[in-house]
Amino acid sequence: MVVVQASKLDLPNPSLSSPHITSLLFEPHSLSLALMHSESSFSLYPSISPFSLSSLPPPQTIVSPPSSSATFLLVQNPNPNNPDTNSRVLFVVSGPYGGGSKVLLRFYILQRQKLFTKAQVVCNQRDLQFDGRLGVLIDCNHGVSIRLSGSVNFFAMYSVSSSKVWVFAVKSVVGSIDDDDGGGGGGGDGVVVKLMRCAVIECCNPLWSISVSFGFLILGELNGVRVFNLRPIVKGQVRKVKPWHSNSKPEGRKSCLPNGVIGGDDVYGDLRGNMNSGGSGGCGKSDAVLGISEIACNGYLEGKKSPQYVSVKQRAIKLRADSCEQGACFVALKRQDAEPSKSKVVMSVKAISIQALSAKKFIILDSAGNLHLLRLSYPVVGSDITCDMRQLPQVLKVQNLAIIPDTSLRTQTVWVSDGYHSVHMMVASDMENLADENDRSENKEKLMQISAVQAFFASEKIQDVIPLAANAIFLLGQGSLYAYAVS
Repeated sequence: MVVVQASKLDLPNPSLSSPHITSLLFEPHSLSLALMHSESSFSLYPSISPFSLSSLPPPQTIVSPPSSSATFLLVQNPNPNNPDTNSRVLFVVSGPYGGGSKVLLRFYILQRQKLFTKAQVVCNQRDLQFDGRLGVLIDCNHGVSIRLSGSVNFFAMYSVSSSKVWVFAVKSVVGSIDDDDGGGGGGGDGVVVKLMRCAVIECCNPLWSISVSFGFLILGELNGVRVFNLRPIVKGQVRKVKPWHSNSKPEGRKSCLPNGVIGGDDVYGDLRGNMNSGGSGGCGKSDAVLGISEIACNGYLEGKKSPQYVSVKQRAIKLRADSCEQGACFVALKRQDAEPSKSKVVMSVKAISIQALSAKKFIILDSAGNLHLLRLSYPVVGSDITCDMRQLPQVLKVQNLAIIPDTSLRTQTVWVSDGYHSVHMMVASDMENLADENDRSENKEKLMQISAVQAFFASEKIQDVIPLAANAIFLLGQGSLYAYAVS
């Protein structure tokens, strides 16, 4: 028997003159909730229990406007000797500064006392400046829009006007930072956030979505997505080797790690054209010059650091147009109704939402309301990425997509909404673990089964859907917040 638990939470400031809620963000590790208001402020609620509340209390932390985008970020430092910094939740907010000539990033850290406070931040790279009163100022034109996407230890920022993607690494350390050293701000329990820019990617095509998850950076473009392996981008140390060329300098040359890259501040990568016009992706035609070598957190993808590697001064590298060294590939969105006819015009669609289903499977929502399954053959630590895409069968034009990936489960829950009055719960069964190698190559279409198991109907038009857990969601209506759980 299926049991559905429902709860309605009245929102604070219900008067007509008060700013209304436009979107939600939820962090499942700490159960933290962020509400974005119509005047671009945020209300932060740490450790919320939606099924034990009848209304939301006044927020303890308010992020003042203007804000353009925000994301939650989980900071995990694999240091068993320092349990105080093992896991921390950050809330990162972007906004314009100086009339839009710069981007302001504000960091709020969840204290042990279950309270969000301004974080102390230290950043020593050029074009990054920390102001204890404001936040981190980035020497980049804010323009019309900024998009943020965060995961574990990393987040990405996309500037529409600059057509660039910045990849940042975040590390937490214990201790206070003097203002002269670039730090300041709050931080009641002495945790300082270290911000490091890993890479800058220059995009030649507009991006409609961006996702950082399971060690991959995925950019939603027109008619497809571009996938980057984060590991070669963020590695910042090299190994000394003997000279291999007669014209080499006497001192030992430095080569990139097998899964690493060294790059310079002033060198960017052009994402030119589609690397593959078909549904399967491999390395193709793309300039991808990436990377900043000053990453002190090299190894924080793995939690260890080898003594044979040394930090080096930043330098630039340049890749061939068809190089695979950055582990990037473009994967086209497949259309089930697409016909190989030259006379038929196929409408272009945008990849507007990217949600991780597991470590090697992602669900893509396009602007036509269709869902696509992006499958990475296997998560790789080298340069190459092999992936394919197929459209999922559906009868609903999807407007909202919500997923919380759980790698411990064979079945994943996918929540979709038509943007009107219905939300549907679907279960995706991963059959890949049950198939042998021959079945994988011959029956790719059978490696994922998706079926609808539950539907909810709301009296208010649905604005946003956010997953609380694999079996629970937040639903934002026109004036109320609803929570549903299925057991």
